[in-house]
Amino acid sequence: MEVNCLPVANASQYPVAGAGLGFRRALVPELRKTGAAGIDFFELAPENWVHAGGTLARDLRHFSERHPFVAHGLSLSLGGPAPLDEELLRDIRDFLDLHGIRAYTEHLSYCSDDGHLYDLMPIPFTDEAVRWVAARIRRAQEILERPIAVENVSYYAAPGARMTEIEFLRAVLDEADCGLLLDVNNIFVNAINHGYDARQFLHALPASRICYFHVAGHYVEAPDLRVDTHGAAVCPDVWSLLDDAFALFGPVPTLLERDFNFPPLPELVREVADVRARQQRARQQQQALRAAVGT
Repeated sequence: MEVNCLPVANASQYPVAGAGLGFRRALVPELRKTGAAGIDFFELAPENWVHAGGTLARDLRHFSERHPFVAHGLSLSLGGPAPLDEELLRDIRDFLDLHGIRAYTEHLSYCSDDGHLYDLMPIPFTDEAVRWVAARIRRAQEILERPIAVENVSYYAAPGARMTEIEFLRAVLDEADCGLLLDVNNIFVNAINHGYDARQFLHALPASRICYFHVAGHYVEAPDLRVDTHGAAVCPDVWSLLDDAFALFGPVPTLLERDFNFPPLPELVREVADVRARQQRARQQQQALRAAVGT
């Protein structure tokens, strides 16, 4: 029997397991009321919580004492021209320690110059940019006193590009020696918008760098233009690409992102359950393949 030997990530490299949900302030009242059954872990944006006090701080403590958390930063601006915000990094380090948060990730982009731009801007795909952002990632890891992972982001233009997106991503991961938060929806969106094959992109990724996955919904602006919004349910094509990612890398922990247009919590929990069911199918397929190879 011929076996397709594909890169499979090592489960021991993951900070969490199963299927998770973004921890958003708008969801907290319903989560407090109904509990978090069916959600294996949460992800929060530390900037939204690091200086919170009163009821918000008590709400976070209630959940962080009972459930695994990871953190996904919004404003570090790893690719930006302004100096790294080292005070923010120290605040985040203390916040992660206080709540026992298991991993910290950030966007492979920038969001500030002379002040915040309030959007995620694309880093030029160049050798110079690789060296610049990798040095900033290494410095961030020093201050945080822990490794971090960077997320492949959606982008709508590639100014000054002298390499492809996948070449740039791999070069940064190697130069910075950091992890990868793999956003499956962003691969799909970018593949449509920039005309590349999403599955070929998946196959070119380094399994050993993967920390966990993101999956989310997006907006269809036109047949050849998708906008990454995190404001809708996951579409069938992205579910299919997630299945391909599980087949390639195994049932990697996966976080469902939803930032606005929140449906009732049971609907989000059903989407989380769909992630978990797909992970289980991938696990069973791997087990069947191992059994077949062993015969």
